[in-house]
Amino acid sequence: MQHQDIVALSATEMRRRIGARQLSPVELLEACIARIEAVNPLVNAVTATCFERARAEARAAEQAVMAGGPLGLLHGLPLGVKDLEETAGLLTTYGSPIYRANVPAADNVLVARLRAAGAIVAAKTNVPEMGAGANTRNPVWGATGNPFDPNLNAGGSSGGSAAALALDMLPVCTGSDTGGSLRIPAAKCGVVGFRPSPGVVPSSRKPLGWTPISVVGPMGRTVADACLQLAATAGLSASDPLTHELDPLSFLHPQEVDLGTLRVGYTEDFGACAVDEGIRAVFRDKIGAMRHLFRSCEPLDVDLGEVHRCFDVLRAEAFVAGMQAAYERDPASLGPNPRANYEMGAAMRLLDSAWAQAEQTRLLARFQAAFRDVDVILAPTTPVSPFPWTLPHAATINGEAQENYYRWLSLTYVTTLTTHPALALPCGTDRAGMPFGLQVVGRFRADRHTLGVAHAMEQAFAASEALRRPVPDVRRLRPAEPALGSIVTAPPVLDARSSAGTASAV
Repeated sequence: MQHQDIVALSATEMRRRIGARQLSPVELLEACIARIEAVNPLVNAVTATCFERARAEARAAEQAVMAGGPLGLLHGLPLGVKDLEETAGLLTTYGSPIYRANVPAADNVLVARLRAAGAIVAAKTNVPEMGAGANTRNPVWGATGNPFDPNLNAGGSSGGSAAALALDMLPVCTGSDTGGSLRIPAAKCGVVGFRPSPGVVPSSRKPLGWTPISVVGPMGRTVADACLQLAATAGLSASDPLTHELDPLSFLHPQEVDLGTLRVGYTEDFGACAVDEGIRAVFRDKIGAMRHLFRSCEPLDVDLGEVHRCFDVLRAEAFVAGMQAAYERDPASLGPNPRANYEMGAAMRLLDSAWAQAEQTRLLARFQAAFRDVDVILAPTTPVSPFPWTLPHAATINGEAQENYYRWLSLTYVTTLTTHPALALPCGTDRAGMPFGLQVVGRFRADRHTLGVAHAMEQAFAASEALRRPVPDVRRLRPAEPALGSIVTAPPVLDARSSAGTASAV
């Protein structure tokens, strides 16, 4: 097979062929490396790499296949790890100059589980500084461009992972989500991003272990690919006190769901979010094109109370917990977004925290009312089409100024606060020809059912030009030509695992 044919396979098909001795892990890795070297300079999704170590592991993986022993769920699959997750011997910067030379001694729990399942860590993927915001750009690695137009943003904070998946650079990539960091880049790049219920996948790096708003989860080109990664990572771990006993393998194959039995509710804005009129119109068109698939498909009225203030407080708490030491040492060492979050939280009182915790509990109860007569809720994932990455965030929507740099993420952070599982599913394109992501929100703790619904929709969408997943045309990609801003994209750092001094910076 040609390299471009190999990398275009789904992760599940790659793994099937490896197990059947139809695809060599060595051949697969070399195809991915060639793709990264050819395509990544156009979008800057991949940052630090460890190709030589990965080559040695791929050779060992091939030997294990030939020996005929048991193989892990991800055996031989090259892996991209979001640059917020610690990777042994591989530069982990969090997109911050503070950590420009940080080479961890050990993998965190998520990465360790992926490696134990046979995945081969090949590279890190780009993030906003400290994961703050939904535009993947930082002063260490630069900006990640959208795989459909490198001048536009790829979303965030898992933007590097989403772009790498969309352009077939890597078959497996990790993500994480507080206010939409899995779902937003998945929607903007035309891939799948699943935010599981808190406690399904351990998040060992969150400083507030008991908070349910920050989770890690899978990304993939298909729902089945996301399920494969989820099955390899889910389960109990004392590193995350919200985890609990469950059967990880129950996620391996999407649950069978008959769309014709589903009662679907849909909302353009959850009654609380600013959404561009063009996106509203596109969403209505998409609903019109799919409503025949379901038993019923009706608009919903949703009351989420003081959802924005609630998220402000809970988000700020997490930033204070994670950045106190850095801020107290040198406030100027933090970029504007992390610093703004810290200072917002530092100015709050115990009364604010207590109110927000109670309001989130009330919000969860209100959200159950929306599910009284429906099995799943559909909504847009993002309120605007991808904009130039030189613009830090969407400052206005429909001419309305947004209160802060993350308010435009409200379509996803309102569902974060409910703790319901939610998934971004590719759903054709918008009127600008950019990927449109449908947000699929499941019932409380119904992760398997939510994945099953999304998988069934994905299969049905494949027959519709208006609804099927869009695929970027690599032949049409050109280097970004930003009109504004000073951050520029940079080529990947090759083999940055052994010495942090090899890392370049923008």
